[in-house]
Amino acid sequence: MDSTKQLKVAKMIQKELGEIFQREGYARSSKALLTVTRVRATPDLGIAMVFLSIFGGSEPKKLFDSIVAKDYEIRKKLGERIRHRVRIIPELKFFFDDSQDYVEKIEKLLREAKK
Repeated sequence: MDSTKQLKVAKMIQKELGEIFQREGYARSSKALLTVTRVRATPDLGIAMVFLSIFGGSEPKKLFDSIVAKDYEIRKKLGERIRHRVRIIPELKFFFDDSQDYVEKIEKLLREAKK
C-alpha cells in the first residue's frame, strides 16, 4: 500500500510530465497522442515508475524508445518544475502501458462473437 506522500508525489509528477510532453511536443513528429496513464513512486521517493500510453501514430514503439532515450532531459525539465516541492527529484523509469490495446482487442472479440 502506497503512503499518502507517495500518492501525492506521484500525482504531481503525473500532472507535470503530462504538461511537459504536451508543451514540448515529444509526440508531434509521429502525430501520436502521448498520455501519462499513471505514476508510482518508491517509498523513498527516489524512483518514479511512469506508465505511458501512445495512441495513433505510425510507430508507437519508436516514439516510446525515443522518450526513454531522453529520460535525463525529461527529468531535468521535471526538476525545474518541482524542485521547490520535493527534496529529491526522482529517477524516471518509463514503461509502455498497453492496457488500452488489450481493451480494444477484447471489444473486437466481443463484437465478432455477437455476429
